[in-house]
Amino acid sequence: MRKKIKKQQYAVIGLGRFGGSVCRQLYNDGNEVLAIDKDLATLEGYTEYATQVTQIDTTDEKALRSIGISNFDHVVVAIGEDIQASILTTLLLKDLGVAKVHVKAQNHYHHQVLQRIGADHIIHPEVDTGRKLARHLSTDRVVDSIELSKDYSIVELIATPKWDHKSLLDLNVRQTFGITILAIKRQEELTIAPEPETPFVTGDVLTVLGRNKDIQLLQAEGF
Repeated sequence: MRKKIKKQQYAVIGLGRFGGSVCRQLYNDGNEVLAIDKDLATLEGYTEYATQVTQIDTTDEKALRSIGISNFDHVVVAIGEDIQASILTTLLLKDLGVAKVHVKAQNHYHHQVLQRIGADHIIHPEVDTGRKLARHLSTDRVVDSIELSKDYSIVELIATPKWDHKSLLDLNVRQTFGITILAIKRQEELTIAPEPETPFVTGDVLTVLGRNKDIQLLQAEGF
């Protein structure tokens, strides 16, 4: 008998531009999402984009306990300009035993405080978006990218003629550049973990994993 996978539960605190987009996407992906905001009018706009909405002050420990916040697997703190409320909310969430707390940081100082009080994941939407845009602008070969850390990324690259009719064995990219090819997309066909003998074709979309400087070197060499 196949084991039933438990659905994870999410709560999003603060439904501004960032928090609202996170809430809608999580809900559209089929997750159970509790939308939380202190403004009732804002909440009314999310009744169709969340499993449940609630109006509470998240700096109030009793209020957080009353909604069973410790039962949620992930809580996203997307409070806007009120850094004090963001910090206090994060502190309470960790004290109440929330497994994963993801927090939007306003600046470097805010980031440092969040680190010290135990935030599991700190997000800088403007900085992250800026880096991603810069990467796309710097080369028209980048289709998409995911920054895993400050040093490592997963990037989708369009194969140049240097890849044409050559295989991983021919090009030896892992030894030469330290790059791992995770997948090849050719039109509608996707090949995961391609075999060393698999030939490439100009225009293939390659999903590569590696250090940022190695991926940049790969592109600089015309691959």
